[in-house]
Amino acid sequence: MTTRFPPPDDWPRLEPEDAGISAPLLQEAVEFAKANESDWPHSLFLSDGRYVGNAYVEDQPPHDKPLGVVRPRGSANGLILRRGQLVAEWGDTVRPDTTFSAAKSYLGLLAGIALDEGLIDSVDDPVARYMPPEDTGFSSDQNRPITWRHLLQQTSEWRGTLWGIPDSVDHNRRFGSGDNPRLPASIRDPEPPGTRWEYNDVRVNRLSLSLLHVFREPLPDVLRKRLMDPIGASRGWEWHGYANSVIAVQGRPMVSVSGGGHWGGGLFISTRDHARVGLLVQNQGQWNGRKLISKDWMEALAQPAAANPLYGFLWWLNTARELYPSAPASSLFAIGGGHHLVWVDLEHELVMVARWVAQPKCDELVARVMQSLR
Repeated sequence: MTTRFPPPDDWPRLEPEDAGISAPLLQEAVEFAKANESDWPHSLFLSDGRYVGNAYVEDQPPHDKPLGVVRPRGSANGLILRRGQLVAEWGDTVRPDTTFSAAKSYLGLLAGIALDEGLIDSVDDPVARYMPPEDTGFSSDQNRPITWRHLLQQTSEWRGTLWGIPDSVDHNRRFGSGDNPRLPASIRDPEPPGTRWEYNDVRVNRLSLSLLHVFREPLPDVLRKRLMDPIGASRGWEWHGYANSVIAVQGRPMVSVSGGGHWGGGLFISTRDHARVGLLVQNQGQWNGRKLISKDWMEALAQPAAANPLYGFLWWLNTARELYPSAPASSLFAIGGGHHLVWVDLEHELVMVARWVAQPKCDELVARVMQSLR
């Protein structure tokens, strides 16, 4: 069976049995996802008034408040594709919703476009080489050697303050397949770029700003023209930065978007649009015979970082099946707090988007989907 690519505003459906899937077992997986919704409040604010994006990583004053837009979340929803065809769907999959750190994976795709278009010569080039004179973010001895690879793999050790937030806010933060707080440790000394992996939203936002300088165009516009419109995505998704993340690029004010919802802002997108992007990744950057991202980049994106074998270029990997033991080792994931999961199973030509699932239940959900495959 060949992969089918959905036209805009539609999706070809396929009976599970015709896709080599047990319909009863697949329905059990769907019911499991619906029954195990995240306990994050729908308002995204806790009873004590704290924004959950700050609270779950234990941010301390004065960096414990959102700087960007925050909207109430939707309910548990998701869908499953087999070779591009819809075999299961639950909840409201067309409502644009915050997706937290799954937005980081979109920056990984945009970096590939910059490479493909010759805006960046090599991921191993120092980022400083591409920055305008007024941007001194890579002028220090610590930051000058940082390459695009380092930023994309979260091993940069970039030091500084961006949009009023110092990189030290996310020092010693622990993150795997879950919504985990930082380790109990104080601010640490910097290490050479490339030697230490650390999940750090300030540094991801520094990558976003650097890509804005490279494209000289707002990243949401780049994403829409290069990817989202060609794959037939809706017009409802939005990508926001912060109230103070506006810079002038060639005399034009542009918002530098955030790589997640840690301080608000970020990518607001529907489950169906996520699924289109997942299908593009499953097909190695090709959409219905058209190359949108080079296969070379898609292969590079899935190479493990030396400092963390579970991480590629802002996409999570399942090396040795350590991240999600129930999924194939070749799987890729875009993951966001709350919990959001975009699972791309290359081996079985499967894409699952599951949103607002309780994090401890995610691997069991994956297991149930795997058990339904014949």
